[in-house]
Amino acid sequence: MNDQTNLPSPTSRREFLITSSSAAVGGIFAANLNLSHTARAADGDKLKVGLIGCGGRGSGAASQALKADKNVALTAMGDAFSDQLERSLSTLQKEAGDKVQVPPEHKFVGLDAFENVMKSGVDLVILATPPGFRPQHLRAAVEAGKHIFCEKPMATDGPGVRSVIESVEMAKRKKLAIVAGFCWRYDYPRRELFKRIHDGAIGDIRAMYSTYYTGPVKPMPAPSERPAGMTDLQWQMRNWYNFVWLCGDGLVEQAVHSIDKIAWAMRDTHPIKAVAVGGRQIPNHEGNIYDHIQVNYEFENGVRAFMGQRQTTGCHNQTADYIIGTKGTATMGAIRRRDVDISGENSWTYEGEKPDMYQVEHNELFASIRAGQPINDGVRMANSTMLAIMGRMAAYTGLEVTWEQALNSQESLVPENLDWNMSLPIAKMAMPGRTKLI
Repeated sequence: MNDQTNLPSPTSRREFLITSSSAAVGGIFAANLNLSHTARAADGDKLKVGLIGCGGRGSGAASQALKADKNVALTAMGDAFSDQLERSLSTLQKEAGDKVQVPPEHKFVGLDAFENVMKSGVDLVILATPPGFRPQHLRAAVEAGKHIFCEKPMATDGPGVRSVIESVEMAKRKKLAIVAGFCWRYDYPRRELFKRIHDGAIGDIRAMYSTYYTGPVKPMPAPSERPAGMTDLQWQMRNWYNFVWLCGDGLVEQAVHSIDKIAWAMRDTHPIKAVAVGGRQIPNHEGNIYDHIQVNYEFENGVRAFMGQRQTTGCHNQTADYIIGTKGTATMGAIRRRDVDISGENSWTYEGEKPDMYQVEHNELFASIRAGQPINDGVRMANSTMLAIMGRMAAYTGLEVTWEQALNSQESLVPENLDWNMSLPIAKMAMPGRTKLI
């Protein structure tokens, strides 16, 4: 990750954000991506998959990819840490048998593992490292001509989102598939619900309220638990969920699923501005993410969306969505996780099929490649990621943040020229009213 050759020019990330065109970025969000009708993979062609990021989500995505097509194989794996790669490989071998064809020379470890996976002859890559690395890895995959499954979120800061937008446009020109890990978009019940909403079943949307109240994902160990000899970068990457540059905060890494549903309800338009409150109730040693954030997004015509996120033990847990319209209310997950319904003038409850949405993502990805019509989720995945980052910025600063301020932010969180032995001080936790909007 200390090699910058995969970037579009010799400029640094900070120089890139300064020279990026705000007008071009806005135009990309407004555009519709057309599916390619070329780049077809014949049914007899084996599709070779490379996994980059061998944690739980990456291993799960690889397992689903191997079930999605009859002629697919996992042929390369890459991770920063060898023990994580070996655990993932062992698990996948038990689950997928001879579809796992990863020879020793295709097991890549280290900060440059992603580059070596790209060079190993794979056709498709699964990007599942901590999201701070996503913009760089996505750019490398597109430049290498690979189809992509890209876990959410797509970045942890504004410069990263802008890089992702450029990569998305490049992928469109190269006719490459990009399927995003916003899995609810591939959920049959929610697809039908949003179709009905957009067809007017609840009238005009006036407000939306979403919750993501759950426990901590991975609490930060005490400094005394740091193994002797472990470097700053290793320590932070081993505990990546606790550092803003790596995870983006719980709002950006986890509750972004709910924010993606807000974006979906609003037809993937962006809000005008946002205000938020948040902080840290439970001490987290050296970690610098909040454990709760509440965001108020304002869209056109006075429409509001409210996002409540918390990661604390011993509290009420709920992940649900309520969309209030002029003719009724749509709810998702209010009683059971997969339940969706509409109450009001056009009452309705979903009663159709409910296949595993994680598997549907990969089924549709591989089918699109075979058909020569590769899916590109790029615009909406960047939009939803930016909504989440915008909410975090509002909470961290205590300011009202406009969409333009968020998208054009010059705050670059991800350190440049990463090296295992570098000094990497931990940034102080944000304090509303004192932390500046950059």
